Amino acid sequence: MFKLIISLGVLALARAAPQAADGDLDAVIAQIFGKPSSTIAPAVDNKNNLASTIVPPINTNTQTGVKSPCKTEDGADGTCVNYYLCNTDNNVITDGVGLIDIRVGDGKCPSYLDVCCIAPDTRDPIDPITPPPDKLPQRTGCGWRNPNGVGMATTGDNDSEAKFGEFPWMVAILKIEPVNDNDPEGQKLNVYVGGGSLIDPSAVLTAAHYVADRKPIRVRAGEWDTQTTKELYPYQDRDVSAIEIHKDFNKGNLFYDIAVLFLSKPMDMAPNVGIACLPPPRERVPGGTQCLASGWGKDKFGKEGHYQVILKKIQVPVVERKQCQAALRKTRLGHFFELHSSFMCAGGVAGKDTCKGDGGSPLVCPIEGDPDRYMQSGIVAWGIGCGEDGTPGVYVDVSNLRNWIDDKIAGKGLDTKLYSF
Repeated sequence: MFKLIISLGVLALARAAPQAADGDLDAVIAQIFGKPSSTIAPAVDNKNNLASTIVPPINTNTQTGVKSPCKTEDGADGTCVNYYLCNTDNNVITDGVGLIDIRVGDGKCPSYLDVCCIAPDTRDPIDPITPPPDKLPQRTGCGWRNPNGVGMATTGDNDSEAKFGEFPWMVAILKIEPVNDNDPEGQKLNVYVGGGSLIDPSAVLTAAHYVADRKPIRVRAGEWDTQTTKELYPYQDRDVSAIEIHKDFNKGNLFYDIAVLFLSKPMDMAPNVGIACLPPPRERVPGGTQCLASGWGKDKFGKEGHYQVILKKIQVPVVERKQCQAALRKTRLGHFFELHSSFMCAGGVAGKDTCKGDGGSPLVCPIEGDPDRYMQSGIVAWGIGCGEDGTPGVYVDVSNLRNWIDDKIAGKGLDTKLYSF
């Protein structure tokens, strides 16, 4: 399983750790866990003067387009090409027989997303193999999960990795920072800081404490493996032009930890980019409902952890408020702790908790009677530890704040019906 969030446990740990003089939560997080940029050193895209991926590639051949020679199963001389550029009978796209092993690939090529292809079967990059229309689900509306992924079939995902395009609403929140602090107008980096969800082509829902400093932010949709750009459908980057944070947001205790980011340009809908559904106002999910959280956060709690390369997911049950509050009162929060109305809970299974999620990322729950369709019930916020003792994780309650979201979306002239079902 995986541990993804640097913000879970902040509420309790921030109390135990020396406070920053100005009470800045970001400073407290940095003090406890270290700065994200020290863990993630993004690769620089010289063409755009910005990082092309969230973390640096392991092998330069996976990014630079260098074509490596290889031998096919029959011993023929071939060239390593992207899996969708080889027109063979076993191609993953054409019949679904072939599987891409995200662990080792076939061993013939530097990247697991490459296949060894002989010249007659190699396709031009401007004419890739794409899934035929009858294999692409014809769907309308929000919240459609792709449990088998899109554009390729994968194996080896035995460490909670999501399929490519499984959660098309999932986005990465990136802060734009200079390579050299003394040259703020020079080369820039995209530094991963948290997750979010696309609720409109022009709007993203996330946690307020990641964006409250108002620094330049970029949103990336359609990402999956952060060390490569070889997926069939590319990710999309958009700058954030405006940030709306709940007026009652408290960065000391994370009450009303919610924000909507408005993009400078709409995302283009694609098989790997879609919109999340939101629950009706104050319509909470019943306790015991099995929901899914996703993110690229750390594999361990604390500064020893490393950010994930491939998007990960975890299934957790919703926990009723009274039960959650009782569990939290048994922790360092004490017997008088009261769970604020802006929060909900999920998890509570020992060793399997939302501290393995990613701050600002969505917790999505199934829509009854609609297989493969989900609504976002929570936003990953905080927790006590990492589920070692089965304590539930705490999320922003999206249903309780739905009216606030609608108000901000409508205020920008956007249609609230896009994320309704």
